Amino acid sequence: MTSQTTVDKTGPGDGAPQDPSDQPPAKGLRGHPWFTLITVAVGVMMVALDGTIVAIANPAIASDLGATFAEVQWITNAYFLALAVSLITAGKLGDRFGHRQTFLIGVVGFAAASGAIGLSDSIALVVTFRVFQGLFGALLMPAALGLLRATFPAEKLNMAIGLWGMVIGASTAGGPILGGVLVEHVNWQSVFFINVPVGVLALVLGVVILLDHRAENAPRSFDLLGIALLSAAMFCLVWALIKAPEWGWGDGKTWAFVLASLAGFALFAYWETRVAEPLIPLALFRSVPLSAGVVLMVLMAIAFMGGLFFVTFYLQNVHGMSPIDAGLHLLPLTGMMIVGSPLAGAMITKWGPRIPLAGGMAATAIAMYGMSTLETDTGSGVMSVWFALLGLGLAPVMVGATEVIVGNAPLELSGVAGGLQQAAMQIGGSLGTAVLGAVMASKVDSDLPVNWKEAGLPDLTPEQLGKASEAVQVGVPPVAPGTPAPIAAKIADVAHDTFISGMSLASLVAAGVAAVAVLVALLTKRGVNADAGAGVGHI
Repeated sequence: MTSQTTVDKTGPGDGAPQDPSDQPPAKGLRGHPWFTLITVAVGVMMVALDGTIVAIANPAIASDLGATFAEVQWITNAYFLALAVSLITAGKLGDRFGHRQTFLIGVVGFAAASGAIGLSDSIALVVTFRVFQGLFGALLMPAALGLLRATFPAEKLNMAIGLWGMVIGASTAGGPILGGVLVEHVNWQSVFFINVPVGVLALVLGVVILLDHRAENAPRSFDLLGIALLSAAMFCLVWALIKAPEWGWGDGKTWAFVLASLAGFALFAYWETRVAEPLIPLALFRSVPLSAGVVLMVLMAIAFMGGLFFVTFYLQNVHGMSPIDAGLHLLPLTGMMIVGSPLAGAMITKWGPRIPLAGGMAATAIAMYGMSTLETDTGSGVMSVWFALLGLGLAPVMVGATEVIVGNAPLELSGVAGGLQQAAMQIGGSLGTAVLGAVMASKVDSDLPVNWKEAGLPDLTPEQLGKASEAVQVGVPPVAPGTPAPIAAKIADVAHDTFISGMSLASLVAAGVAAVAVLVALLTKRGVNADAGAGVGHI
């Protein structure tokens, strides 16, 4: 069957879904744009907070439930895998059944899964319910963007996404601080129980405030084979990225999953040209700005999430900070994202996204370069400068790339566009952690034997050296029990210096990725839907 899918270019008078700017102002609570923003922000806050708050609780979970390190890793991996694989399909569900409904189901399911985790008495149950958290989180996130796209008039959409990005940035960066407080003063279960009252609040607000918006030409059927092919391709890609540090990048199993992923994406793309109502109309990607926005989101996440991954180890294992202190040292980053996101929305509204996006990625590149200069004794003041510059650079990218993707998609595909945006960020974050982790591992493997020998430390067997390298990659000195204090101090110096050299190289690679993203940002422009004022863009 040949494709019958086209992107409608008609105006509001020709049966196209109307842009919010063409609608009369909302009266009362129901459908009010700013109350809608508050509502979706409360729901999204749960998902964003959960992405980082759980990491602080993992050691306590392992101790309480007797879990191995590999089992604890799956607390994070299961959630991420379910979320990344489901996002685009979840966005399509919102386009088909309405974003209000999918948002509310996502909120209820996420809060219920969180409560179930807090009541779990085995690591198997924790991991199982983390999968459900990921699935329901995937329903919630694209629906939130779809609601904003459908509710806000074009001239205020950037500001709305700016505030939405501020909530995500603050929640993501604030997770370790809140998690540290809860784990230290309450218990690990409270990290999950906190989502229950937040979910109840989001549900009540959603029932009272959210108004269902559906485009007249919204999809009426489901591309089941397309969903299966895309889900399989995403699963294979994310699985390869998760397992690559364990298997090794040169291992046949890693490349088998990578090749299976590429084959899945190729089959998916072919099938989308043959089906009447595709999951993702490939005509979307004829829009250079939209495609550039997706690529930009991936590159931003590689540089940010991959680079920041090592900073937490640097603060806690090299500087010896507690989780709470480490979180407080990241406040300049959080603060600049909170301040910068709405300002970025205002700048993008006035000047368009190109200059703020390019400037934001340039600031990110400079910040990552600055982080490559950190030493074992770098003071808090210097660290704060680079963290603040990173937050200032990320704010316009989070806001602008999101608007470019969602704003350049037709209204009836706003859920799919929101899923693309979130999936790009998740894939980029996974790529950043995996690739920069490989850079770190390679540098440590290369430098550790040399530094160890130059320090005059006793020779290590290959097996001992391998275990020492694994410890040093996260900044932990491989000091055996009973080691004399002078020797232990030497080992700590070698471990920290070697870790710093690896982090420096990884940060330089992240800076290079951010510099490439500057060029990609120059290909973006304001969403055509916003410029046209009509419901459907000219793709």
